[in-house]
Amino acid sequence: MKIVDHIKNAKGKTLFSFELLPPAKGQGIQSIFKTMDELMEFRPPFIDVTYHREDYLYKQHDNGLLERVAYRKRPGTVAICAAIMSKYKVDAVPHLICGGFTKEETENALIDLNFLGIDNVLVLRGDARKGDSDFIPTPGGHAYATDLMQQVADMNRGQYLHEDIEISSKTDFCIGVAGYPEKHFESPNFNTDFKWLKKKVDMGAEFIVTQMFFDIEKYKSFVNKCRQHDIHIPIIPGLKPLTTKKQLIALPKIFHLDIPEELSDAVDQCKNNIEVQEVSTTWMVDMCQELIKFGAPVLHFYTMSNPGPTKKIVERLA
Repeated sequence: MKIVDHIKNAKGKTLFSFELLPPAKGQGIQSIFKTMDELMEFRPPFIDVTYHREDYLYKQHDNGLLERVAYRKRPGTVAICAAIMSKYKVDAVPHLICGGFTKEETENALIDLNFLGIDNVLVLRGDARKGDSDFIPTPGGHAYATDLMQQVADMNRGQYLHEDIEISSKTDFCIGVAGYPEKHFESPNFNTDFKWLKKKVDMGAEFIVTQMFFDIEKYKSFVNKCRQHDIHIPIIPGLKPLTTKKQLIALPKIFHLDIPEELSDAVDQCKNNIEVQEVSTTWMVDMCQELIKFGAPVLHFYTMSNPGPTKKIVERLA
């Protein structure tokens, strides 16, 4: 079922959904199942599964020279989506990213997803490779999320690569895109963000999932500005509980967000990670209650495949 249909069928009730990381290369799917087993009591209508671009390792040869070899650290997104749908009977939402994939590889992945009966995709540009100062597109791939969005929208109309005419086998993906309550870090200003977001909606995006935030007023303002820019699709808040003190530095650095002073001061005074999680849980529960009152259609938790902190929050909300 499409995300928009899940939201419509909820008739105003706020739903819960979760995002999972594929296991690292060489690990089994049991870690995914263990996480899912802990979260299924909250009846999520859908589960997101992230996609990861290639990274590099350096292989030393006998002559002492180093060879840079591309590898994918977390493969298996499509297979994990299929396994989740089969075992738990919930919809899986795979991420699609630009980096690490050619247009042909993207088309093949979309064909596989369509064959599997997957109805939703979340279209993202993706991050730069570790060690790259800027995002570098894969040769033969997309440089921008709008380009990837166009490819998915074309397939929904029956237009595939290297085909001069429309063909009968159209896909019917419900397409989601990212939103940034605190502005994308590469955008020169907030209005530019909304211009590109509106373009994605005009191209066929049907729902938005936001970057994580810790100040509910940022989400409220973002939603109101979207409506002012004639963006009226569902806007799903992305949420992540703090679990360690180090995240006070790491999250703003990686995700270019602000942590409110009241929260950062409280976490800074914690003596250990258990206390950090207690402070974070209280903060997130309060914020989620406000989001529910504001009318957020779904509370979407970035679990990082660590369900414990998220479970404590949802238990106090359910």
